Amino acid sequence: MPNVDATLDATEAFPAVAAMQQAARGKASGRRYSRWHLEATVPVEEEGWLLTYLDVITLMLVMMVVMLSVAGPPGDATGKGEPTTTVQPPDPLATTTPATVQTPSILPPLPVTTASTQSATPSPPGKEPESETPQAPAEEAWASLKLDQIGENVAITPGQDSVRFRISNELLFGSGDANLIDGGHSVLDKLLPTLLADPDLHLVVEGHTDNVPIQTARYPSNWELSTGRAASVARYLIEHGVAPQRVQASGYADTRPLGSKDNPVDRATNRRVELILEKSKPGG
Repeated sequence: MPNVDATLDATEAFPAVAAMQQAARGKASGRRYSRWHLEATVPVEEEGWLLTYLDVITLMLVMMVVMLSVAGPPGDATGKGEPTTTVQPPDPLATTTPATVQTPSILPPLPVTTASTQSATPSPPGKEPESETPQAPAEEAWASLKLDQIGENVAITPGQDSVRFRISNELLFGSGDANLIDGGHSVLDKLLPTLLADPDLHLVVEGHTDNVPIQTARYPSNWELSTGRAASVARYLIEHGVAPQRVQASGYADTRPLGSKDNPVDRATNRRVELILEKSKPGG
């Protein structure tokens, strides 16, 4: 049996021998437990699912593009970009009735104010309702004169206190003359019933000419011509029943034109006789 102390002394004296002995013992023990020992394996992460996911997304995008190309723009039923209207053939047995198209109103309807709604509106507290007297229109104020029966040759302009009758000179006089023609008599005859309807109305006869100068022995200027024409009309009316105290005749030449003085149409409008029926002023 070898001496133990000698072995220990040899190990301490030779460290390399000790290392070799330790390694031999480790190998022997490793072979002994290797059959039951399993080394731990680290799982390797694979990226196969990502490829499948990308394939699915790509297929869905392709299908959406195909469906949009087949469907066309929004509101298009035929793929041509314009809506179609289906027209049904008329029924020969059906009774045709006019179709009523109602246009949608953008603004709300305005309330209609009538006399009943005004009376039903309460007045503010502490303030008495004001009594409003409606003014009659100018046509109603002169309803007794029957203006609609005068004729088309006389232009009528009714006012609140007077009514004006305008007659073209061409219907009453010849060119450059102040004597009434036969056609002028008929025009004034239609006007006479209106002038005689109310004897309290004052009658003013005005003569007007254009700006074309006139110089004759009888009418040296348009002043004499316009005054002579107004006097001829006034004299004819007085001879047919109009009271002379109601009549006033005046000539204004071309100082009160209705239109321009530069063209023949307006100059013909300026040549006229006007008869004005006026209400008597208080104290007049």
